[in-house]
Amino acid sequence: MAINTPFNAAAAAYGNASRLINQAAKPATDLTANAAAGGNNFADLLAQNVQGIIDQGKTSDQMAMDMISGKANVVDMVTALSETEMAIESMVTIRDRVISAYEEILRMPI
Repeated sequence: MAINTPFNAAAAAYGNASRLINQAAKPATDLTANAAAGGNNFADLLAQNVQGIIDQGKTSDQMAMDMISGKANVVDMVTALSETEMAIESMVTIRDRVISAYEEILRMPI
C-alpha cells in the first residue's frame, strides 16, 4: 500500500493540474469567438501543450506501475520518463520566456 501512495499523489496532482487548465481555458473561448478566424489563440495553444504534458505524465506513471508489476520493459519506462522530463523542461522554459516578455512589456514607457 505504501508503494501506491506516491503514484496516487502524482495522479491527484495531474488531476488538479488538468482541472486548473480546463478552468483557465474557459475564458479563452470568449477570445476565440472574438478572433477573426485566425486559428488558435495563445491560451488555447498553451492549454493544449500543458494537457499533452499531463497525458505524458500519466503514461509515464502507468509505465512505472507496469514496471513494478513486471509487465513493462525497463528501457520503455526510462524512455517514457525521459520524454516526460523533456516536455516539462520545455514547458518551464516557455513559461520563463512568457514571464520575461510580460515583465519587459510592463517596463515599457506609456
